[in-house]
Amino acid sequence: MPKFMAVHTLKAPTTRDAIVPTVKSLKAYHTPDAYWVKSWLQLNEEGKITKIISEWDGRDAESVAKALKTSAPDLPVDGVYPMEEIHAESYR
Repeated sequence: MPKFMAVHTLKAPTTRDAIVPTVKSLKAYHTPDAYWVKSWLQLNEEGKITKIISEWDGRDAESVAKALKTSAPDLPVDGVYPMEEIHAESYR
């Protein structure tokens, strides 16, 4: 299944504890067309989350966008983009 990256710039910096309900909702929602794999959190100087970059497996970008809108309607979405992983270990 193709991989996608969803970028979320938060309206205000927040804590990890504050995003737990959103993360649980993302994990609970999955279909054959889209499911959340993992995320990276960009932190500010105070250690609060300012941006989230989420990895998804999905049929297409529209399926991922629909899953995000359904499972986490309050989470802002800057965009959903096709992605590919590259690992440094492959180039040693």
